[in-house]
Amino acid sequence: MAQRLIGLPAPDFNMKTALGNGQEFGHASLSDYKGKWLVLFFYPLDFTFVCPTEIIALSDAIEDFKDLDAEVLGVSTDSVHSHKAWINTSREQNGLGGLHYPLASDNLQTVAKAYGVLDENEGIAFRGLFIIDPEGVLKYQVVTDLNVGRSVDETLRVLQALQSGGLCAANWRPGQANL
Repeated sequence: MAQRLIGLPAPDFNMKTALGNGQEFGHASLSDYKGKWLVLFFYPLDFTFVCPTEIIALSDAIEDFKDLDAEVLGVSTDSVHSHKAWINTSREQNGLGGLHYPLASDNLQTVAKAYGVLDENEGIAFRGLFIIDPEGVLKYQVVTDLNVGRSVDETLRVLQALQSGGLCAANWRPGQANL
């Protein structure tokens, strides 16, 4: 049975990252995002087929996220060195060709496990997406099978719905009234 995370403080994390410029390494912890919204997403593996489509789509929409005072952080169980190599591989060669946010390494699999997305048989993460509010409370989560990519438009819509502070009907769009 899945653990309830919604409405609770998001599980803490501290991971090494490969920065989106493909040149530097860094660290990311939950406390780094205090005061901002965080779109935290997990993906299975570097150098695969579905993953770059959603990672690039999120990167291409980074200004939309920033306009909503949100940061994006991608996570897999690969090493930061694998992330860096993938960031530096051109898009034409199934690489990322640079990003506007970091990729974090959960090679000990502790963060994926804490967020309930670890496939323990394979040692990789399912596609999990979490939205964490500026106070560190988990407000949204969705987990999908390995072969289904996520929608950036839906992620932005949900982020805006959460930020609206009211009750949002099915198919609510920014600018529409709350219930």
